[in-house]
Amino acid sequence: MAIDRRRAGAFSPLALCLVLVLFLASTASAAVLGIDFGTLNIKAALVKPGIPLDIVLTKDSKRKEVAAVAFKPNRDEKNNIITTPGTFPERAYGGDALSLQGRFPGEVYPNLKMLLGIQPGEDAAQIYQQRYPALQLKQDGKSGATAFKSSAFADDVNPFSVEELIGMELANIKRNAESMAGKDSVVGDAVITVPPFYTAEEKRALVKAANFAGLNVYALISDGLAVGLDYAKTRTFPDVTKDEKPEYHLVYDMGAGSTSATLLRFQAKSVKETRTSNKTVQEVTVLGTGWDRTLGGDAMNHVIMEDFVTKLVQKSGSTTEQQVRSNGRIMGRFFKEAERVRQILSANSETSSGFEEILPDIDLRTKLNRAEFEKMTSGFADRVEQPIKDALAMANLGIGDLTSVIVHGGAIRTPFAQSKLEGLVGAAKIRNSVNPDESAVFGAAFKAASLSPSFRVKEIRDSDVAGYPTSLTYVDKGKNVKQTLFKPTSPVGFGATTKQVTFKDKDDFSFGFVQTVGTVDRPISTFKSDNLTASVEELSSKHGCDKADITTKFSVRLSPLNGLPDVTGGSVSCEVDDSKSGSVGDSVKGWLGFGKKKDQEPLGDDTDGPVEQVEAATSASASTKSSSTSDAASSSKTPEAPKKRTEIVNVRVSAASDEGASSVTEQITDMFQRLKDFDASDKARYAREEAQNVLESYTYQVRDFLENPDYEAFSTKTMRAEIKKLLEQTREWMDSGDLTKATTETLKEKRLALKQLVEPIKTRRTESTSRPKLIKSLQKALDDTQKLILKVEGEAAKASSSFIKAVAEASSSASSVVSKATDAATDFDDLEEPDTASSTTEPPPAPTNPYANLDFTFVQETYDNISKWLRDNLKAQEKLKEHEEPVLSIKDLDSKVAEIKKAMKQLSAEASNARKPKPTQKPKPKPKPKAPKKDKSKPVEGEEAPPAAEPETPVGEAEQDGKKPIKGAESIEDMMDWLKKEKLEHEEL
Repeated sequence: MAIDRRRAGAFSPLALCLVLVLFLASTASAAVLGIDFGTLNIKAALVKPGIPLDIVLTKDSKRKEVAAVAFKPNRDEKNNIITTPGTFPERAYGGDALSLQGRFPGEVYPNLKMLLGIQPGEDAAQIYQQRYPALQLKQDGKSGATAFKSSAFADDVNPFSVEELIGMELANIKRNAESMAGKDSVVGDAVITVPPFYTAEEKRALVKAANFAGLNVYALISDGLAVGLDYAKTRTFPDVTKDEKPEYHLVYDMGAGSTSATLLRFQAKSVKETRTSNKTVQEVTVLGTGWDRTLGGDAMNHVIMEDFVTKLVQKSGSTTEQQVRSNGRIMGRFFKEAERVRQILSANSETSSGFEEILPDIDLRTKLNRAEFEKMTSGFADRVEQPIKDALAMANLGIGDLTSVIVHGGAIRTPFAQSKLEGLVGAAKIRNSVNPDESAVFGAAFKAASLSPSFRVKEIRDSDVAGYPTSLTYVDKGKNVKQTLFKPTSPVGFGATTKQVTFKDKDDFSFGFVQTVGTVDRPISTFKSDNLTASVEELSSKHGCDKADITTKFSVRLSPLNGLPDVTGGSVSCEVDDSKSGSVGDSVKGWLGFGKKKDQEPLGDDTDGPVEQVEAATSASASTKSSSTSDAASSSKTPEAPKKRTEIVNVRVSAASDEGASSVTEQITDMFQRLKDFDASDKARYAREEAQNVLESYTYQVRDFLENPDYEAFSTKTMRAEIKKLLEQTREWMDSGDLTKATTETLKEKRLALKQLVEPIKTRRTESTSRPKLIKSLQKALDDTQKLILKVEGEAAKASSSFIKAVAEASSSASSVVSKATDAATDFDDLEEPDTASSTTEPPPAPTNPYANLDFTFVQETYDNISKWLRDNLKAQEKLKEHEEPVLSIKDLDSKVAEIKKAMKQLSAEASNARKPKPTQKPKPKPKPKAPKKDKSKPVEGEEAPPAAEPETPVGEAEQDGKKPIKGAESIEDMMDWLKKEKLEHEEL
C-alpha cells in the first residue's frame, strides 16, 4: 500500500497564509536563529550570509540575556498607578527587569521556563510561588494554564499567560538578532532547545510562545542532542561500514532549573548518494536519557535564601519566617544575592553578603563558606549520579562503554557536582570538549541552518528519543481501548519508524494519542477521518470490493519537529481480480507512469525509517474465518487463482477540535492583539522619550549659545532677549508637572519654537566664517576658466591658420596627381585584375580643421553671468551688517562654483578631443577603365587553340589521371601527390 506521507487537511487558509508570510520573510532575509531557552538565561546564535555563526549580543553587549520581563507601572502626580483602558506599562527585559525587583516585586517575572504547560496546582507552580511570593499566580479560565495578574492593569483585564510573557522575552531576543543582522533584516525562523523531559504540553506551550514573538519554529531540539551536534560539526567518527566501533559520549547538563544526562552514539556511515556512487555521512543518535527536574542552580540558590531568612529572623527578633518569606521585596533581594554567592563559592572558599535597610532600621551582614554550603546541599549531591544511571539503563550500556562525559551548563561548576561525577565515571573521562555555556545554542543554530534551504552545511544525521511512551486511543465496540505505539526509546528524526495501523472501521471515526508521564495518561491530540465512508463506498461501487475485505490503514510517526505523534496519511484498500477491474483510462495511466502499486511508490530514500505494520484491533470471527479458509484451500484442489491487484483510495485526516476550541482560538486572537497593542505602546513611548531627551539636550545647547560671545555680533540684544525669555519659559514648563503629561507632538513643538529663533543666528555666523574661503574658491575657478578660454582660442586660431595653408597646398598639387594617374591607367589596360595596392597616384585626403565645430558661446556666457553675479552680490553683501540676513550665501556660492567648474570641464573635454590626431584613411582606389576583352574562345593568329573543357571533378575528390586537381576541390594529400608526379618547381605552380 502506498501511503501519502504528507499531512492532509491539517492547515486552515489562515495558517497557510501565516506559513507563507514567514517563509517569504525568512527567504528574503536568509537568516535563521538558534535559541537556548534556559531557566535563568536565554542565549541566541545567528546564522546569515556574511555573518558567521555567532552569538546575538544584548543591548548591553552581553552574550546572554537574563530570562526575565517586568512591567513598570505608570503613575500620576499623586503616585497612583494609572490603569486606564488603552494604557500600557513600560516593559523591561533581562538585567533591567531584575533591577526593578526591589521596587516592584509583584511586576517582575523571572525563570518562567519551569511554568510552561504547568497548572497552578502542580508542584512546580507551588515551588515557584514560594520563591516569588509577591507574584499573583492565577489559573486561566479557558485553558487552565498558569497565568499572572498584574497590578499595572485594571482588575477586569485578563491575566497574562506564561506563554505571553515568554513571548515578550523571545520577541526581545528577535529584535536583538535583527539589529545584529543589519538594517531591514527580518529573522523569522528558529530552532529552540528543550530539556529531554519536556512533555507534549510543555513543548506546545513553548512553540505557542515563540509564535507570539513572531518566530516560526523549525524544530525543537533536546539540550543534549544540541550539544552533540556542536561537538560533531567539526569532527569525524569511526566508519561502521568498515567494521569500526562507534563512539559513545554522555552529555551531562546541569543548568539553573534542572539536570539531564543524554547518551549519544557518534559514528560515520557510507550511504548511497546516487545510483552509482556512495557518500560518507556522520550520525549522532540519542540512545538514552535521564533527568532530575528540580536539581539545578535555582534549587541551590533557594537553600542559600533560606539561610538568609533564618539569619534575618534571628537578628530581628520580632519578625517571623513567614513574614519574611511573604515579603516579595526582601525575597527578591535575597534571590539575587544567593545567585551571586553560589557562583563565588564555585571558585572561592568563602564570601560575605550585606543588605542595608532590609527591614526598617535593620541591616543584615552574613558570611558563608564552601564547607557550610556543601553541608546545606548534601541532599543535592546524592542526586547528581542518578540521571547518568538512568541514561545508561535506557541505552543498555555501562560506564565502561563510554568514550567520555561532556559537561555542560552553568551549575556544573559547583565543586560537589564535579567531585561526584569524577567518583562515578573517573576523572579521565570527564572532558571540557565544548563551551559549557554556549555549546547548546551553537548546536541549535547549526540545526536551524541545516533545515533552512538558504544554507548548505556539513551533513549530520541526527535522531532523538521519544522520552515518554505514546499510546493510541480509540473506541472498539463501545469500549475505550489504549494501545502503545511508541516506547520511550523510539527514535525521533532520522530513522524514525512509521507505524501503519490497521483499523476495522469502515465509517468515519476519530482516534487520539496520549502520553504517559509517570502513571498519568495526558492527552496529546485527536484526529478524525474526513472521507472514510465515501472512500469505502467508492471501492465497493467502482471495483466491486466486499466491505468485509476492505482494509483501513493510517500511518503514524513521531514528528521530527517536536517528537509528538503525527498522522502522515491514510487509505482504504482491497484486492480485486485483475480481469474484473481496470479500464482503458487505467491502462493509459499505467503506460504513462501514473499506475498504482509498485509503479506509484517513490524511489527508496535511505533517510526514510522502517515501516511497521500494527493491528489496532482483532476479532475472533475474523481469525476463525481466516483459518477455515486456509484449511479448505489445503484440503481441496482448486484451479490456479486469478491474478489479484490492490485498489487503493486515500483517506483524508484532520485534527479534531474539542468543544472549547473556538473559545481558545478567540483567546489566542485576543492575546495576539494585546501583544500588538503593547508593542505599539512601547514604540510610542520610545518616540516620546526620544523627543523629551532631544528637547532637554537642546535647552542646554541654547543656554551655552546665549553665553557664547562669538554669536553676539550676529544677533541683536532684542533677539537674544527673546531667546532667553523663551528658554526660561520652556525650562519652567519642563520642571513643572506638565512635562510628564506632554505628548510627543508637544515636545517637538517646544523644540521647534526655540530652534526657529536660534538657528538663523548660528547660520549667519557659519556663513560669515565660511564665506571668504568660498569667494576665493569661486574667483579662482573664474580665473582658471578665463585662462582656459584664452588657451583654447589660441589653439583654435593656430589650427585655422594651418588649415588655410594646407588647403592651398592641396589645390596646387591636384592637377599633377590626376595626370599621373591617367598615364598609369593606360599602361595596364590589358590586365583583368588591376593591383589596387600600388595605387600611389591617388590624391591625398583633404585637410580639416579640428577646431571648426568648437563652440565657446556656452562657456563664455557662463563665465560672464557668474562674474557679474559675484560682483553685484559682493557689493550688496558689503553694505549689510553681520546680524542681517546675508545675500551671498554659502549654498549659492557652492552652486556657482559647481556650475563654472562644470562648464570648464566641458570645454576642456572638447578641446582635448580636438587635439587628438585623427586616423588617416587611404581613399579606396577607383576602378581603372578596362580595354575591351578579346574573345578567347576563338584562336587568334599565331596562338594555339585552348584545350577542350575537361569534365568537372566533384568537390573533395582529386583527379586520378595525373592532372592538376580542380581549384577548391583539392586536399593536401592530392596536391602533394600531383607535385611529386609532375616534379614541378615552385615557380611553375
